[in-house]
Amino acid sequence: MSVLRRSRAWRLVLARRAHVRAAVPASVRRFARRARRRRFRSALPWVLALLVLASAGVSAGLVYGTALLGVARVDVVGTVDPDAVRLAAAVPGGTPLALVDTGEVARRVEAYAPVRKATVDRSWPRTLVVRVWPRVAVAAVPLVGSYGLLADDAVVFAQAATASGLPLLQVPDPGPADETTKDAISVLLALSPALRTPLVRVVADAPARIRLELSGGRVVVWGDSTENAAKVRVATMLLAAPGQAKTFDVSAPSVVAIR
Repeated sequence: MSVLRRSRAWRLVLARRAHVRAAVPASVRRFARRARRRRFRSALPWVLALLVLASAGVSAGLVYGTALLGVARVDVVGTVDPDAVRLAAAVPGGTPLALVDTGEVARRVEAYAPVRKATVDRSWPRTLVVRVWPRVAVAAVPLVGSYGLLADDAVVFAQAATASGLPLLQVPDPGPADETTKDAISVLLALSPALRTPLVRVVADAPARIRLELSGGRVVVWGDSTENAAKVRVATMLLAAPGQAKTFDVSAPSVVAIR
């Protein structure tokens, strides 16, 4: 009985609403619809902006605040020990990839002596790519019980049991901060094949006291690292000339001395 009464009540309400709508002129109803559409259109940009902001907030949270896009791999490209490079990079796993300071990571890798240059890039979603360029030995310096491999920038970047066929460089304090080392390397790199082939060692007691010790007990007194091209030309000619001389002083290439 109660169900029947509720059903009749609803029919009565619907009928009253239909009667009210019918009583409203059509022009008024059209105006109301247009007003509703205008309100919807004016609110739509704000709704879209809120959706965009919410989406950006969620994305930023995923990128910067969680390990979902964190570092899972460090790929090393180059001919340097990849495990040693990863250790030098020191990037904890799970660090948000977007927050990795690639410049700082590259500087840490370059502090590892065998690496001459490094660049670091992100590879989304979860990989860091480290590209390395190795130092190349141009000479060996005698150490206690071994040899240090010396690059052209005067960095001793590795040790070896033998000189591995490299020319020897004998200086008091080998290293990139030592002017004598840098000047001796510049002389070494300027030598012609005719001088490099018989070369036993380059000895530099000071920047202006560089000499070449060659096979057969011959010595070329070089002086400083200026006028290298002229000194190479004169020394090459003197060594090719017949004679029993053992010492060739080309420190002033325009006025040579032979003993």
